[in-house]
Amino acid sequence: MDTSLQFHLEEEILSNQSWSHLISQKKMALGVVDLSDPEKIRFARINGNHMMYAASLPKIAILLAAMDAIDKGELIETSEVKKDMRLMISKSDNAASTRMIDRIGYAKIEAVMTDPKYAFYDEHNGGGLWVGKRYGGGGDTNREPLKQLSHAASVNQVCRFYYLLANGKLVNEKRSKQMLGIMENPELHHKFVNTLDVIAPSARLFRKSGSWKTYHSDSILVWGKDPNRRYILVALVDDPDGEQIIRNLVKPIEKVLKKSDI
Repeated sequence: MDTSLQFHLEEEILSNQSWSHLISQKKMALGVVDLSDPEKIRFARINGNHMMYAASLPKIAILLAAMDAIDKGELIETSEVKKDMRLMISKSDNAASTRMIDRIGYAKIEAVMTDPKYAFYDEHNGGGLWVGKRYGGGGDTNREPLKQLSHAASVNQVCRFYYLLANGKLVNEKRSKQMLGIMENPELHHKFVNTLDVIAPSARLFRKSGSWKTYHSDSILVWGKDPNRRYILVALVDDPDGEQIIRNLVKPIEKVLKKSDI
């Protein structure tokens, strides 16, 4: 955690009364990683270790488990598998996600998330990333042990996921690049992407979001042509207005990144 970035993040975000209220109720969490200087990566978060229901965002866990399985020869990389991985991420297609879950199984997803190499889910440290239910009903479940959530995330672990991915550390460099390819050019243009389409139309975007009832989440790696617009941003919100809140976070976060860099 970077103290300057943390200070400016809290100052900016908590000055918004409704956001501050949601944060105090543990109904909003966010994390940001500044990638503008490769020699000085900076991280800040609010409610970073607080695990929440995250709807479709944890489909990134299915993607990683599938890539791990492909790399180990446990899953054959057919054209159908490749197509489903892209549909699952870019369009958040539930049928494709369920087919991927059925191919690899809950035990595989859990094994990869709890693997000490990654520790994306740590029972002794607030939980983290988890998928233990098919998208669209039916079948068995494997809920996470702490809160019995079926699709869970914490901003700390999602920020780590993107950071390791950007550095070629998920499975290996080849598979990390493949995952980045699947996650680039999202086909859903809401939340973070809605704002970035306007303020940074030429930036490369790698993204996975989620929405269900009042639960709204988004996670993105923004790679601008200008090194000053290179960052990871993750938000989890439990509020009926969550989609709009997430849209409205981008500009304040970019302001924080500029401020704390001075």
